[in-house]
This record gives sequence, C-alpha cells and structure tokens, in this order.
Amino acid sequence: MEAVAALREDSSGWLWLDFPEPDAATGAWLRDVFRLPLTAIQDVLQRNHVSRLYAFGDSLLFLVLHRPEPGEQGHVHYLELDQFIAPDFLITTHGPHSEQVPVGQMLVETDVVAERLLAGKVGVTGPAQIAHTIVSRLCQEEERFVNSVAHDVGLLEQKVMAQTQIRAGDGFLDELFRVRHSLLTVHTMAAQGAEVFGRATRLYEQASWLQPTLRDLQDQYERVGRISDSQLQFLAGVTEYYRASTDQKMAVAGEKLAVIAAVTLPVSAVSGVMGMQTIQINAVDWPWTIVMLAVMTVMSLWLLRWTKRQGWW
Repeated sequence: MEAVAALREDSSGWLWLDFPEPDAATGAWLRDVFRLPLTAIQDVLQRNHVSRLYAFGDSLLFLVLHRPEPGEQGHVHYLELDQFIAPDFLITTHGPHSEQVPVGQMLVETDVVAERLLAGKVGVTGPAQIAHTIVSRLCQEEERFVNSVAHDVGLLEQKVMAQTQIRAGDGFLDELFRVRHSLLTVHTMAAQGAEVFGRATRLYEQASWLQPTLRDLQDQYERVGRISDSQLQFLAGVTEYYRASTDQKMAVAGEKLAVIAAVTLPVSAVSGVMGMQTIQINAVDWPWTIVMLAVMTVMSLWLLRWTKRQGWW
C-alpha cells in the first residue's frame, strides 16, 4: 500500500488497482490515498442490485455495473463490478457476492484484460481505455449469456410445436419460467447499463479524455438490450402458442363432458324413477322394465345423433 501511495505522487503515468473483495480497511485506505467520496466507498462495500453512477466533477466517474452468472434451479446471480475512473487512475472493485459464486468467477473480465495488457496485446492510452475494455467484456459476456438462453428457447419451441413431449407435471412450465427469468435479468442489466452510460455521456460531454468511450459503451449496452428483447418477444410467441394449444385442449375436453352429460343425464333420470318404483312396489315388473330399457336406449342413440349433428364430437 505504501508503494502505491508513492506511485500516486508520480504524475508521469497512471495506475490501475483491482480489489477482488474490498473490506472496510480497503475503503478507508482508498478514501485516504485517493480522496474518494464517502458515498461511493459505501456503495463499494455493500451489495447493489441496480446499476448506477456518481459524477464528481469532470475528473472522477464512479460506476456500478453487473453481469449475469447462471446458478442452480434457474437462479441468476448478479456479479457486481465497480469502477472509479479518473484521468490518472482506474480502481476496480468486485462487490459482495453469494457464497455459491467463486471469487475467481467474479474476476474473469479484469483478469483477462490484465493478462492482455501485460502481454502487450491491448493498446491503451489511459484509464478510460482500460475501463472501456473491461466493460466491453462485460457486454460480451451478457451476449454469450443471451445466446445460451436462446438455445433453451429453441428447445422449448420444438417441444411446443411437437406437442408430444409435453406432459402434465413434467416441469415444462417451470422451465418456461426459468428461461423467461434469465432473459428478463440480462435485459434489465443491459437497460440499466444503457441508461447509466447515456447519463454519463451527457454529464461528461466536455471531457475529451472520457467522452468517446462512454458513447461506445452506451451503444454496446443498447445492442445487448435489443438482442435480449427480441428473444423475449420470441419466447412470448412460443408461450402464446402453448397457451392457445392448451386452451383448445380444454375446449375439446369440455365438449366431451357436454356429450357425456347430454347422454347420461336423461337416462339417469329415467333409471332413477324406475328404481324408486321398484323399491316402492318391492317387485320387478319385467315387461315394464324392458320397455323402459328400450326407451333409454332409444333416447341415448337419439342424443348421440343430435350431439353429432351439433359437432360436439
């Protein structure tokens, strides 16, 4: 930390510091050495579920961003990345996370950019360009996430169109909800990211060291938002078709029940009267019984013919 403080006094270059799991001591050190605002430090140390920004003059921008990480049973984790961007330094921190998510999984973007930077594969001129590269990788990960979910949407479409693989209790509705939840999550992240960078673009309109990167990142997030929205619309079409098919099956089942009721109710009424008469006289009048059975048979056949003409079956 003392070496970093010494480098901070050197105005000939710039710094990039990455903190995988910042704590209160880290926050205090950042506040003392870099004079970072207390409100931003507090956001670094707590979990944030909404992307946002703080603008501190023309020389410091604080961003809270996320990317999705699939979890168990359709849950989607929010992996948080916070950035302090200034003309002479970049500080990246990774917010509090679930115990189910390894720390290494949160560092994918920053680790890749750091490796490429050390290998000389990334041409940068300052902290804003490094921040741009990191956030661009966030957007790429969101696109990959949408692509993987789109594969699941395609499988659901095949099941719905086939109509033979869907059975009651097979978890199809749960799967449909999980896919929709995943798409809504990444769409929300992209929409919030686009709003954040749209706001930053307007606030830092005169900051030549930052303005070009902000415009490009806004465009990237808007693109991810459009892609995820198109998949949501496609999934909505699959859902509507499934719902229409289910409603049709219910209508057919209702018609069959109507046929059963139309045939059985009159016969049941006649048989009930016969039963009461038999109980009352305590004997069976076979000629009368045969006549009534014939009447019930004729009624059943006539009702079946009538329901057939009505198109009920």
